[in-house]
Amino acid sequence: MTLARRLRAAWRLARAVVHGLHGLGVVLWRFPWLDAAGRHARIAWWAAGMLRALGLRLDVQGTFRPAAKLIVANHVSWLDIMAIHAVCPQARFVSKADVRHWPLVNGLVDAAGTLYLEREKRRDALRVVHQMAEALAAGQTVAVFPEGTTSDGHCLLPFHANLLQAAIATATPVQPVALRYADATHAVSPAAEFTGDTTLAQSLWRLACGEQLTVHVRVLPPTGSAHADRRALAGLVRQSIAEALAPHLAEPTPTATACAESR
Repeated sequence: MTLARRLRAAWRLARAVVHGLHGLGVVLWRFPWLDAAGRHARIAWWAAGMLRALGLRLDVQGTFRPAAKLIVANHVSWLDIMAIHAVCPQARFVSKADVRHWPLVNGLVDAAGTLYLEREKRRDALRVVHQMAEALAAGQTVAVFPEGTTSDGHCLLPFHANLLQAAIATATPVQPVALRYADATHAVSPAAEFTGDTTLAQSLWRLACGEQLTVHVRVLPPTGSAHADRRALAGLVRQSIAEALAPHLAEPTPTATACAESR
């Protein structure tokens, strides 16, 4: 890597830190006085700004349903939340509880109304499903990554159906979202990978070193959930996302089994 590229990456990281601190300041001193619309505007501003600070361009296709919905997306990076928040800031994400311990990020994630899931506790999913159902019934938007973990972006892992029960119980439409990170030479950029033992610091450096990184957010038509079987609904939504991603992959999207085995 050239010196110029390293210096550019360092500059991007410095911008990201400053932007993160600015966002935390907004959360601490402005959020208590803002209504929901004001908070959503700040969330969208902060999310889009963080993508720009790290050198990413945001490309959005499609529109989100304006009313309550359960957003279901594939999961590639910790940046996925920011990519969606930049265009749908009202979304309340279900996230692993570990995020609470991430420095700086935790305060911002809390402010966005995140619902935390303790993966180590088998019965905790039931508690989160109830929280999701309450939010959806109140007209809010909730977002989940049913793969349960990140993939390398080349394929989709199996979709866990448990959390989709909240949409079925409230007859709330499910809106699939296909996420893809590309760069100057890759349709699926390795710079965005956040798999295995990759740390947040390592991921930040890879992203900052990226060349012409773009996060593509494709918002797909919503699917009805009333009286649906949750496994069938998960399969239907997964297929919709797979079809949206397939044209951009080097090879056809592998089956869920093959993808799981690759990890």
